[in-house]
Amino acid sequence: MPDAVTDLVLRSTRVVTPEGERPACVAVGGGTIRAVLPHDAPVPPGAVLTELGDDVLLPGLVDTHVHVNDPGRAHWEGFATATAAAAAGGITTLIDMPLNSVPPTTTAAHLAVKRDAARGRVHTDVGFWGGAVPGNLADLRPLHEAGVFGFKCFLLPSGVDEFPPLGRDELAAAMTELASFGGLLIVHAEDPGVIDAAPQKAGPAYADFLASRPPAAEDTAVAQVIDLARRLGARTHILHLSSASALPLIRRARAEGVPVTAETCPHFLTLTAEEVPDGATEFKCCPPIREAANQDLLWQALADGTLDCVVSDHSPSTIDLKHKDTGDFAAAWGGISSLQLGLPAVWTQARRRGHTPADVARWMSAGPARLAGLDRKGAIAPGRDADFAVFAPEETFTVDPAALHHRNPVTAYAGRTLHGVVRATYLRGRPVAEHGAVMKQPAGRLVERPAGGS
Repeated sequence: MPDAVTDLVLRSTRVVTPEGERPACVAVGGGTIRAVLPHDAPVPPGAVLTELGDDVLLPGLVDTHVHVNDPGRAHWEGFATATAAAAAGGITTLIDMPLNSVPPTTTAAHLAVKRDAARGRVHTDVGFWGGAVPGNLADLRPLHEAGVFGFKCFLLPSGVDEFPPLGRDELAAAMTELASFGGLLIVHAEDPGVIDAAPQKAGPAYADFLASRPPAAEDTAVAQVIDLARRLGARTHILHLSSASALPLIRRARAEGVPVTAETCPHFLTLTAEEVPDGATEFKCCPPIREAANQDLLWQALADGTLDCVVSDHSPSTIDLKHKDTGDFAAAWGGISSLQLGLPAVWTQARRRGHTPADVARWMSAGPARLAGLDRKGAIAPGRDADFAVFAPEETFTVDPAALHHRNPVTAYAGRTLHGVVRATYLRGRPVAEHGAVMKQPAGRLVERPAGGS
């Protein structure tokens, strides 16, 4: 073992590496993984040995889809609370979405405001997406040069006036501009025309809300985005895919070499329309939670690689905006609060379906890190940051919203018993959360897109 640089050794019978799960010792020095060695490797003098027994040592999760809402709507969430929840849930890096904060991250000056709001307050590493909105075409390259990881756009109203959608011609112009410097476009892909033509009925019935956001809205938008990506050569990523009927479009495009990737979310993989009670607006999100048969196809797409990653789309709001008092799905804010719960939620279903912790690490750590170009994250391998989640896969717990670290105690997982407990989270070799408690001193850093990266 390379004792000259090793200050910490983590030993487990179940270490998840890019080559699979095996017994190992992980040697850490200066915040970096120095070596992954046999389980019985000697510990160098002066190094701290942490015995993990049979707990699984996972690479720290990377969540590339988080709405922190800070500054401007920090009463919805905030950097301190969001990153505390992330750390408690095994996430070591998150990338903040450009909307729901005021100002939105649509100019380099607005990015500076966002960074100032986050600096010194984050328990995990935090990066930022830029936004592509009408009128900011000239701002895209400066944002890219300032270190954002890519650019989010909507094809229909986002829910906040300060982040309007792109029309068809504006979308093409943005993709052309991004292709000129290798930028990445990430798309909320729902077609406004399909939704306008769908029945829009207010009230507490989940079936009515589901009918208002049909799969065809996603399918039509995904087809449009793929067509433009094919013609313009812009790297494009489909956000929070819910509709399984869009999967064949993505498979065909990738087989043709179109630069398109896609993600899904824990709530689409673990919750089903059939079990959503009427009036339970904590389950509202856009696109919506669909039926169990649709969910099965999303799992198949994860297994075969059509879907690249699983990320939270943590989009919280205050309790009153979720309209818990009226239960009106049409009026309630759309967003699932799940930042702290994604790993156990996904694992609860994954284990039932015959998947392994290594699969979950591929979907929730390696995949998002690859999407963002975070080449020091996403794997337990020499040279990577010493970011880890210590995970007890067979333990269970029941979700109590009041015990979660995110700001407002609302979540669709309330009262559910989940498999998998995050015992500890390490950021660059330093514990940032243990047994659900988050260290008081924030240890996270603000990160930028690597030079020459995505």
